[in-house]
Amino acid sequence: MKQTADKALSGKKPQESLPERDRKENFSRNDPEEPREAVSDIRPLLNTLFSEAGIPCTPKQADQLQRYMELLIQWNQKMNLTAITEPEQVAVKHFLDSGLLLQQCLLVLGMLGKGKQAAEISGEGILSEFSGKRLIDVGTGAGFPGLVLKILCPDLQVTLLDSLQKRLTFLGEVAKELELTVDLVHARAEEGGRMPSLRCGFDFATARAVAPMNLLAEYCLPFVKEGGWFLALKGPGIKEELEQARGALGQLGGALEVLQEYTLPGGDQRVLAGIRRVKPLSSVYPRPTAKIKKKPL
Repeated sequence: MKQTADKALSGKKPQESLPERDRKENFSRNDPEEPREAVSDIRPLLNTLFSEAGIPCTPKQADQLQRYMELLIQWNQKMNLTAITEPEQVAVKHFLDSGLLLQQCLLVLGMLGKGKQAAEISGEGILSEFSGKRLIDVGTGAGFPGLVLKILCPDLQVTLLDSLQKRLTFLGEVAKELELTVDLVHARAEEGGRMPSLRCGFDFATARAVAPMNLLAEYCLPFVKEGGWFLALKGPGIKEELEQARGALGQLGGALEVLQEYTLPGGDQRVLAGIRRVKPLSSVYPRPTAKIKKKPL
């Protein structure tokens, strides 16, 4: 799924993961508490959007997404988190766009290929496929899709990785207020991929970024365990990118197995590329930042 520059896949020097118990020590609020501004109530719209998509969204989860949006708009006045700030657009282009990964990923997992109809895999069946699994959102930015997926699927173990500490500060405050347990990692993607606690340790790695696929694959596939999936959320131009990235995918032990196209309300086109790890990861990858930029795979 194509998205504007809400992502950063390289930046400052890495720090260790920040589990929930350490957030109070590691996240400081430099600004005084500010009164909440009146923001549109998107909960009725969220209920309609997710219901039509067959994705469960409880009243509590709608409340969490509403507060997430309020915090996003508030913090965006101080720092650049997103270019999308109109509430209805946040609901569609951030929240629904992220949540649709749950539905579309079932195609990646081969559920429809086994003869099941879409109605049979909607609702709670969607959540059961992700319960207890580990997912890392690489270059998470303002938390899309990773934090939305955590809200919609509480049993999913989510790690949010970003190169900018200020984004993680925002995400830490959102997670604390919404009472969500997530791991926050301050690192460049290529450095995180060499951390023993992260390397080849996840069932899913996601990225909603503008980086070309040959670069994105080297950033993301090192996090994926054998049999796991790199889920690239892109726009229509991904087909050309994938053609140029075939060699890179092979060198990184991945194989493109699914390319699923769909459309958001309003007409924006999206493509989910499902790349499965079919071979062990070579110790060569990911390479240092300078080599990735100078000589992409």
